[in-house]
Amino acid sequence: MEDYGVDERDAGATAMHNSVSGNAVITGPVVMAGRVESLSMAPSPPIVTPRQIPPVTSLFVNRTAELHRLRSIAAALRESQVPGIVVLSGLGGVGKTQLVAQWATRAPEPSYPGGHLYADLEEGRRRDGAVDVSGVLAGFLRSFGVHPDFIPVGLGERTALFRSITARRETLIVVDNARRAAEVRPLVPATGLLVATSRAGLPGLAMDGAVSVPLEPLDERAGVQLVRSWRTDAAVDGAAETLVRLCSGLPLALRAVGEWLARRPQLDLNDAVRALGVNGLPRAEEGAVSVNTVLDVAYEGLSDQARNLYRLLGCLPGTSATVDLAAAAGVLEVEEAVGELLTAHLAVVVRSSDGPRRFRSHDVVREHTRNVVKGLPEAERRSVLRAVTDFYTAAVAHADVFVLGAGRFRLQEPPTRTLDELSLGERLFTDGAEALEWLDAERGNLLALLRTVANERQDESVWRLCESLWALYDGRKHHLDSVEAHGLGIEAARRCGRADAEVRMYNQLARAHYGLGSYEEAGDALALAETLFDKAGDARLKGMIRETQGLVALASGAHEDAYALFTQALEANAATQDTHGVVVQSYNIGQALIAAGRLQEALGVLGEARARAVGSGDDGMLPRIDVVLARALLRLDMPVPASEAAIRAAEQANRRKQYVRLDQALGVLSELAASTNDKRLREACDAKLRELHRGVGLTPEGG
Repeated sequence: MEDYGVDERDAGATAMHNSVSGNAVITGPVVMAGRVESLSMAPSPPIVTPRQIPPVTSLFVNRTAELHRLRSIAAALRESQVPGIVVLSGLGGVGKTQLVAQWATRAPEPSYPGGHLYADLEEGRRRDGAVDVSGVLAGFLRSFGVHPDFIPVGLGERTALFRSITARRETLIVVDNARRAAEVRPLVPATGLLVATSRAGLPGLAMDGAVSVPLEPLDERAGVQLVRSWRTDAAVDGAAETLVRLCSGLPLALRAVGEWLARRPQLDLNDAVRALGVNGLPRAEEGAVSVNTVLDVAYEGLSDQARNLYRLLGCLPGTSATVDLAAAAGVLEVEEAVGELLTAHLAVVVRSSDGPRRFRSHDVVREHTRNVVKGLPEAERRSVLRAVTDFYTAAVAHADVFVLGAGRFRLQEPPTRTLDELSLGERLFTDGAEALEWLDAERGNLLALLRTVANERQDESVWRLCESLWALYDGRKHHLDSVEAHGLGIEAARRCGRADAEVRMYNQLARAHYGLGSYEEAGDALALAETLFDKAGDARLKGMIRETQGLVALASGAHEDAYALFTQALEANAATQDTHGVVVQSYNIGQALIAAGRLQEALGVLGEARARAVGSGDDGMLPRIDVVLARALLRLDMPVPASEAAIRAAEQANRRKQYVRLDQALGVLSELAASTNDKRLREACDAKLRELHRGVGLTPEGG
């Protein structure tokens, strides 16, 4: 145990010195500055300008006027040096996204040196019709290179950081499938342009100066030109003109017919016309345009396995899939089936930061896949959902272990299938960082799955998924998702008669509310958990609840209550011989004592916590303990031991890549340097903080 009492302070203040060479002696603060300067930061990842807009296709005709208008608007906005908004509106399948891709990818100007960011708001981002704009911003910030640990929690803070970054780099933002003005406004860059595609015109953005660019279906001449790009006999018997009319001039429908014919070289355009029927698609003036007739023909023309995959996309609660999931759901020759759907323009590739390739159906096609699934026997639909649920339950459990470690207290048994058995080719993930990226990429699918299986009363799967998803929800600060998910988890655990799982669900729900600053709601959840202690049995669960109650009390200013609750949590951890838990609760007790002004007591408790962490090899806790120790010592006007604790925390955090703790430790050292007028130490800390902030994406290179 280390003693940080008055005697050491006096000895350090009068006698601390370091011999450098020969008879030269320098004071402690000089050495401290040298230790800060010697911190070797991990090299920043290479700067990659994001180019996320979907790729262009060669089958693109007769959008010259719209392309020219987009170029003109962008040029005018660049000259005015104000951020702009363009709303590209039109029917589903009319080619809005492809028009933006053609303009952004092929036009020499504007280049948008900050990059091209893309978000599809239908891609698992809606909750009861509302978009998780905060989650979209978090994805944009990560694309800019901001370290996940430095992404703020609140929408306002994320918006502010996003605007600060885009103020330094002119950026193009493309937002697909927007429904309301409110889900677009926070995504407008400080410099650059936002292009939103929508089936409606988003009139609410007119007050923001948005420019509307409507996109109509292809006229007969342009439609025939598109048909001739893939069929040389298009001039025969006016069949091409009839086909364009039957497809209502929608490029998506025409391409689907083209792929259908490409797989049947013995047929001609008249055969396609006959397959569609005499009436074809309803005309726009007769009501909502539907491509179901074309998609019926395209679906029937697929191979057996591609049809199986098409139906799977209709069964999925979420929007995207991987070959691993498809194989687990029973699709054979899955790579070939995926290729067939992509070639037929019935599916598109989804770009994500994790390893597995993802794909999804076009939003118009998605409606058709779900119509197809309605005709399936209920037993078949349930069987597919069961296979999808089993895959995700096992994969998420493996990801949880990779992210949080095998030593985390878990109620559920390990999955019966190994990660290799779940992975069709390469492993879904190989380390904690990859596992967290995989979870984040699956986030929308997982929440949609939870809603569906909760409705289906697959209760064991619901609470197990929730328990494992803590790695994602807490690690990436997706607190709103966590609130909804754990509400479902609580009900599921209750129906299972699992009081222990119900307590855990309440605790994780309370942590989500705590993360949102909703302390009253957190307290309510914890109070309900308390009523289940006798039924839950495991003392570790009680310790968990007491810890979260302590955190809420500490954040609410009830410092003495926090001290008492953390003490109870420590006792529960000690009773189960949980050494790490004892270290954590001792650390928490130290924080509560400092907040209560009981600084000398805090030093003793934190010293014991540090000694226990060292003795048990719990090195991950050392930077946290030393940062708090340094703050307490600084408040006690003990600069020498305070600086030693802070630099020790900085060195440990740097070695372990705990960049938030490193930021905190350097901040304490900088504050200490300012209070002691130590110019060199202050300059060393400020320089190292600038280097750190560049490395985690908060400031640009050279900033």
